[in-house]
Amino acid sequence: MAHTRTPLTGLVFDMDGTLIESHAAVPAAYRATVLAGGGREHTDEEIIAGYSLGAPVDLLSALLGRRATEEDMARYHQELAAAADRVTVYPGVADLLAEAARRVPVGLFTGASAEAARILLGRTGLAEHVAVIVGGDEVDRPKPDPEGVLLACRRLDVAPGQIAYVGDSPLDLGAARGAGALSVAAGWGHMYDPAAPADLTVAEPGDLLSLLG
Repeated sequence: MAHTRTPLTGLVFDMDGTLIESHAAVPAAYRATVLAGGGREHTDEEIIAGYSLGAPVDLLSALLGRRATEEDMARYHQELAAAADRVTVYPGVADLLAEAARRVPVGLFTGASAEAARILLGRTGLAEHVAVIVGGDEVDRPKPDPEGVLLACRRLDVAPGQIAYVGDSPLDLGAARGAGALSVAAGWGHMYDPAAPADLTVAEPGDLLSLLG
């Protein structure tokens, strides 16, 4: 569907698979944490399949077979920080965020925890361009529920109908639609599904700048 709205006044992004490629780091951090907590070893595929469960505490609980504790979460964030050098930024994303942040407020809503987002955005140098971070641990309902997108908009002080939520997965696009935001599919992302309904699909990060006027 073609974009027909007036220029947007804000952008909110998903993180993993949209801004950064983290498949070499995130499953490794979960696996190490689960093993340290007495759980069995899980494959990357098993861990990735659990991303839709919600916040990291929910996925850790499922992998451990018990409720994850604060100590488990602290261990996870330590393991993630140790593996963060294996995270890469998708080509064009850093330039996009730098230019977009000059024009409009830029936020992030990720299913990862807010602490995980701060770790990964800080390590990749993207944090300076993101004014607001909303983690999956700050909302009651995971994507495709729009709660996180709406919270990001409130923190940015922008109306949901005047922003785009950009993500690679069908869950991201569902959250955007539920919030009344423009749903933009990141065509470069690892969970991009061309069959998933989206208001707009962009092939390259820089293409998003045309939405800002």
